[in-house]
Amino acid sequence: MNSIKENFVSAKIFLTSVFLPIVVLYLLLILFISFTFLQSILLFLLFSLLALVTLNLIGLKHRMEVSTIRNTINSIRNNKYNSTDEIKLGEYLVELEGEIKSMFFRTQNDIANLKKLEQVRTEFLGNVSHELRTPIFAIQGYLETLLDGAINDSKVNLNFLKKANQHTINLNNLLNDLIDISMIESGQMKMSFRYFNVREYLESLIIELEQHAIAKGLILELSPVKNNLQFFGDKEKLKQVLVNLVMNAIKYTEKGKVEIIVSEDGKRGKITVKDSGIGITERDLERIFERFYRVDKDRSREVGGTGLGLAIVKHIIEAHGSRIEVSSKPGIGSEFSFSLKK
Repeated sequence: MNSIKENFVSAKIFLTSVFLPIVVLYLLLILFISFTFLQSILLFLLFSLLALVTLNLIGLKHRMEVSTIRNTINSIRNNKYNSTDEIKLGEYLVELEGEIKSMFFRTQNDIANLKKLEQVRTEFLGNVSHELRTPIFAIQGYLETLLDGAINDSKVNLNFLKKANQHTINLNNLLNDLIDISMIESGQMKMSFRYFNVREYLESLIIELEQHAIAKGLILELSPVKNNLQFFGDKEKLKQVLVNLVMNAIKYTEKGKVEIIVSEDGKRGKITVKDSGIGITERDLERIFERFYRVDKDRSREVGGTGLGLAIVKHIIEAHGSRIEVSSKPGIGSEFSFSLKK
């Protein structure tokens, strides 16, 4: 009895659509066909019973559909489904089934992304802690040694101070890179796009960086560039990219040269930084743009790398609607390149 009552409650939204046609049909029969009073009463009771049965069946079907939908949503909420193929609502709820499957797929993607972000955040915090700890402990060690009496030893005091100072420089570089990548990934990095003369821009960069190459006995050169060639981009952010790529090339090249090459292809131009350095293995090429990933950890720290430079390069180039490309062969050298609008 309670079940039938619940069926009627569930079907109450269909009350008008069921009773109205039956009432209209009853009135039409009364008007056009002669019935006795008793026949009219019986016909009315018959139509009323038909309406009640119809409403009961509609309510039962509606309750079953609502229950199926509710159970499906609860199963999704409790992670009982592994794929969309397990979600079945029946032939009369095909469209709703498609929507719920789409919702489930999006939910699964959101959960997977949240787990990935949590893992990345944990790894990032761990890496940051480790990277900060290294120079801080080194500075602390040098200062404690000096305070314990080495300050009066002319053979070590200046050397220890220089090393401590270098670690403060490395620490400052790390903090600057952390600020940069934080602003980039939070969308707070402001870009200022405009056309600039490529030759003048790169010549000034060569002048600024060539002393680093000379100090290692390397040649830093710029390939011929057309006088009137202009590229479109943020000059300051692109300078950060090129300084990073050129300094990396110098750090990992022992002999030969580092070259900046400019080429054109239709409406776009390409800037390539090429070196004759130690190169990068194919396995490492897939990960060099990850934050804190280093091909050679000991060498990277020795030359002052933060492990964030190439990640920043990748973000800046992507903000220009381009992508950073790299090709390398161990023992032969590497090429990093990206294109810009002319």
